[in-house]
Amino acid sequence: MTNNDILRRVHYVLDLNDNKVIAIFKHVEYPVTREQISGWLKKEQDTDYKNCNDNQLAHFLNGLIIEKRGKREGPLPKAEKSLNNNLIFTKLKIAFNLKAEDVLAILELADLRISKHELSAFFRKSDHKHYRSCKDQVLRNFLMGLQLRYRPTEQNASSFSWPEKKD
Repeated sequence: MTNNDILRRVHYVLDLNDNKVIAIFKHVEYPVTREQISGWLKKEQDTDYKNCNDNQLAHFLNGLIIEKRGKREGPLPKAEKSLNNNLIFTKLKIAFNLKAEDVLAILELADLRISKHELSAFFRKSDHKHYRSCKDQVLRNFLMGLQLRYRPTEQNASSFSWPEKKD
């Protein structure tokens, strides 16, 4: 998945307008213009398309975490210069304040079933022996599940329910 795809999907899931996206970037003191945002949200075939690099997406995701969870004490989070699917997945999980059961339920909405152990492997450090690289398919399904969860159609809304917590 490209950074632009991820930005577009999060933009859609949260029904963000340009002013809100600018405000999210302001949380991390990263200046953006309406033209930049518009270019990032265009399809690749469009002549006004602009590539969203890893550092820009990292700033957006850090700002999204602050937007949804609130600002922490201390310095602002440092935006990574290079992102991978595992890091993007982790930042989205943090921003939406999701526990493992929530992530599994969201993946299941997109018809992807994985075990809790497989899921936890995505959030481990890369040098851990049980670390597993997150493939585009998993991230794509997670974003689709978020869309079904946060912007459900009437048909999806009537059939949606969170799984019961097991003690």
